[in-house]
Amino acid sequence: MDKWWRLVEATKKREPSRKSGTGIERSLKWFLDTGPQKKGGYPKKRRPNFRKKKSNDISAPDTPGGLEEDIDPATFEKNPELNHKIFRSGHMKPKIRNRLMQIAEDFIDSLDIGVEVTPLDIRLTGSLANYNWSKYSDVDLHIVMDFSTIDENEELVKSMFDAVRINWNNTHDIHICGFEVEIYVENAEEEHIASGVYSLMEDKWVKEPDPAQVEIDHVTARKKSDDILTQINLIETFALQKPRAAMKAIENLRAKIRRLRSVGLSSSEAEFSPENIAFKILRREGVLDKLGELRHNVYDILMSFNKQ
Repeated sequence: MDKWWRLVEATKKREPSRKSGTGIERSLKWFLDTGPQKKGGYPKKRRPNFRKKKSNDISAPDTPGGLEEDIDPATFEKNPELNHKIFRSGHMKPKIRNRLMQIAEDFIDSLDIGVEVTPLDIRLTGSLANYNWSKYSDVDLHIVMDFSTIDENEELVKSMFDAVRINWNNTHDIHICGFEVEIYVENAEEEHIASGVYSLMEDKWVKEPDPAQVEIDHVTARKKSDDILTQINLIETFALQKPRAAMKAIENLRAKIRRLRSVGLSSSEAEFSPENIAFKILRREGVLDKLGELRHNVYDILMSFNKQ
């Protein structure tokens, strides 16, 4: 750990690392083609070229549920205090902080992209950094990087980190105090909207949550999530007979879900908006997985060719 901390401090004083697009692509090749997967994985098919963008009226589907729970409304209610297993007197418990830092260090050490990768910060966000934590909460461990110091093609860097973190999360089943650890890699220039963000490096709040802001409209959230599920069920009824129409409807619905969450997070209620709670309901109840699986099946139908 000491060696890694020295690297962190040294990086603040030195020039940006050399670029290595080749190293990134080699890393992408490994993570897309190999490695054990706990919750699913990547089929061993031809890899996409992340440096080129190919236009196509049908795009290959993501992993099911990639849009990034029977719902008890109480699981979204405000708690009187931060989770006592993670925090004490408003600060993260040292043992928890050290373990999360070790996990982040191990993740970064596993990278093999031809450049030194050093985070600007390691952060906890999500419901465990707020007053709306529940038994369904994850430890959202965000590793903040400056993508531009790794390669000038930041979309390539994002693709690499997405592949690596998904592989890591699928391969590992790590729990902290009963909460599953999920790693995210965040570009320093990316706007991250959250009302609770804790810096593990600085051991202090970047944005301290306010319990007075936690108010949840469960009725509206349930109406919005039920509407999405109804649309998915409707698409299923004609997917086999009209796969192209089904794919178009699926893509429109995926865009609607993305807008739903974006609008919610951009509102004054942020994570506690009906739109974001609806998104969480869809995720918990497996509706997003269902939509992802439907998209895979429709895509396979469209790509199949049986005529002589």
